[in-house]
Amino acid sequence: MAQHNNLGYTGEQLAANYLLKNGYQILEKNWRFKKAEVDIIAKKGTTLAVIEVKTRSSTYFGNPQDFVTPKKIKLLVEAINEYVISNDLDVDVRFDIIAITNKNGQFHTMHLADAFLHF
Repeated sequence: MAQHNNLGYTGEQLAANYLLKNGYQILEKNWRFKKAEVDIIAKKGTTLAVIEVKTRSSTYFGNPQDFVTPKKIKLLVEAINEYVISNDLDVDVRFDIIAITNKNGQFHTMHLADAFLHF
């Protein structure tokens, strides 16, 4: 597996562990719809949290969350609309980013709830 794939996999595992420790139930990982892949779909209470995980080995080129593009947001919204309808869910939906950076061999996790409101 390429090094960037290992980093991405590690980031998704760290994000899932973070969510579980904070009372979320993981419903799906790497769920796909058309061209979209949703990293993590989780639930806490009556809220469905759609989690985009961004992992970077450094912040030299910017923060991980800066790499979520408007195109990616559009794909995620379309995918989750299908997920909610096909599973007949009655939930509030929130789009979050979990940004993970590696600083001197230590991973740091930042959870940005309702992250797409800022785009």
